[in-house]
Amino acid sequence: MATNEGFHLDRLDQWSAETEYKVEHEQTIAYAKATNDPIAAHLDGTYAPPVFAVVPVTAIMADATMGVVPDELMLRILHGEHDFRLHRPIVPGEVLNVRAKPIGIEGKETGVVVTTLLETRDTGGELVNEQYFIGFFRGGTFDGSVGVKSPEHSFDGALRDTAPTFTSVQTFDEDQTFRYSPAAEDPMPIHLDDDFAKAMGLPGIIIHGLCTIAFTSHALLSQISPQDPTRLKRLAVRMSKPALPKETITSKFWNTREGVYAFETAGDEKPGKFVITDGLAEFA
Repeated sequence: MATNEGFHLDRLDQWSAETEYKVEHEQTIAYAKATNDPIAAHLDGTYAPPVFAVVPVTAIMADATMGVVPDELMLRILHGEHDFRLHRPIVPGEVLNVRAKPIGIEGKETGVVVTTLLETRDTGGELVNEQYFIGFFRGGTFDGSVGVKSPEHSFDGALRDTAPTFTSVQTFDEDQTFRYSPAAEDPMPIHLDDDFAKAMGLPGIIIHGLCTIAFTSHALLSQISPQDPTRLKRLAVRMSKPALPKETITSKFWNTREGVYAFETAGDEKPGKFVITDGLAEFA
């Protein structure tokens, strides 16, 4: 079909080459500090924070996702959704093997969605985590849907008529992105250069989406399992709008069944303006 010209459909469901990644103690502690993580086992380097799982796969995640779209769409990518499946925590000092494959493409009214599956294994071949990354290429056109979508994690709107199980209010620091970028190995200029961010149509420097997700992860852990962060087994979100430095975010969490929490995170711009929607967390 004419609208699908330039897409590399032959790359769907094809794993990238496996890449080795050494996890350094100092790096996981820096990541915890860069995301204002209060969990003791993260700050002392016992375990990497759960969202640190994205760091070893960042480069191959981008390559696999952008590799299926036409060249002119590559730089239009936004972080649409992320779904972490945590089989066990990452332990600082270990060597990991990571790989990625795009598994689906879907056309939407305002752009194109590409779903990529990421795998992290230890040197013994055991799964450490799996991740579904959903990249949204704004302004792109694709006719129909090919491949598979990421697993569902939609929010039940009826929950808003009930009291949340708990609420977390957090504020990003003015220098949050400058601390997060080196710890996460993410130098994208929209997070570091105000003029560049404005040239891209943004209000200025924006908080990394994964930094926002990390904030929600320790909001959950602080309430549910501060002494044992390894109980978090799934964390899935949809990114609704970027947060800004110094912005205060309010997350509301509902315990929907044993060990399962649905949540939404609102910014302080105006009521009902969400930073994260369709949040889902599962604890062992």
